[in-house]
Amino acid sequence: MATIYEVSKLAGVSLATVSRVMNKNTPVRESTRKKVEAAMAELGYRPNSIAQSLASSRSNSIGILVSELHGPFYGAMISSIEAEFRTAGKHVIIAAGHSEEATERDGIEFLISRNCDALILHVEAVSDDYLVQLSKNEIPFVLINRQIPAIEAHCISLNNKLGGYLATQTLLKQGHRQLGYISGPLWKADAQDRYRGHKLALQEAGIEWDEKRLFEGDFHESGGSNGVKYLLEQGLALTGLICANDEMASGAMTEAREQGLAIPQQLSIMGFDNVMLSHYTYPKLTTIDYPIAAMGQMAARWVLKHIYQQEKQQLQLVFEPRVIERDSCVSLTS
Repeated sequence: MATIYEVSKLAGVSLATVSRVMNKNTPVRESTRKKVEAAMAELGYRPNSIAQSLASSRSNSIGILVSELHGPFYGAMISSIEAEFRTAGKHVIIAAGHSEEATERDGIEFLISRNCDALILHVEAVSDDYLVQLSKNEIPFVLINRQIPAIEAHCISLNNKLGGYLATQTLLKQGHRQLGYISGPLWKADAQDRYRGHKLALQEAGIEWDEKRLFEGDFHESGGSNGVKYLLEQGLALTGLICANDEMASGAMTEAREQGLAIPQQLSIMGFDNVMLSHYTYPKLTTIDYPIAAMGQMAARWVLKHIYQQEKQQLQLVFEPRVIERDSCVSLTS
């Protein structure tokens, strides 16, 4: 088996230069890079990742822990993270926490054991105290969709309260005052914040909130379907429905049609996330844009800046939602 020393000799460069070409962590002349790569190809040399890790104290791998591995939301996030690291010559190891405290802890411990250089965490069940304590250990990490004041510099988040406010305000401006709300699981911080924004918009409009108009969903299509069934069973007048994510909005639209309601003529439906499926519902879904792909990319850039010393990386820690108007909501005043 060829060695790095043989590559160095054949290419006529130093061992350090060969290492720089392999690790892609320091610029080298294009002509030098080509000589080294040609020597590696001629000798059939393959870098030993374990040896590289020992020599550089870096594994060039980043651990990613997300709540789930399925669905358009997490797919967009993971894809954007992986693409940013692939461009930088880094690799990712992915695990799922399933919004369970023990599973999230196990996932974090697993990624640490894999000698990852840093972690990107989308976790919901582990406590703030646990994450603050984790930040005192050697393994650096960045959080997505979570805001913890004690480790604010590690957090990339969305203003979820504003998102919930904008979703409700959109329907209020269209003349809707008889509204229903399908939330996510209210033990989750983002679901709580969106719900708070919803109630704030109602309060500003002088509308007293009725708890019968709330259904606590699960962020899945079934939550939207069950929410529509529940709200209609209450016998309340309903012209508009806000769903705390697009997946539940899709389920709500299907159930509303099965109940004989025309969308948006009889029931306007608002989503949240602006994932790919929102373009393909019928009618196309009016929603709140949650730039999760951009946030994933920003988490990767946080790692590149703080761990791999790519100082030119520009970071944004807080993202703002915006309304995406399509066809699932209609004005009652026009």
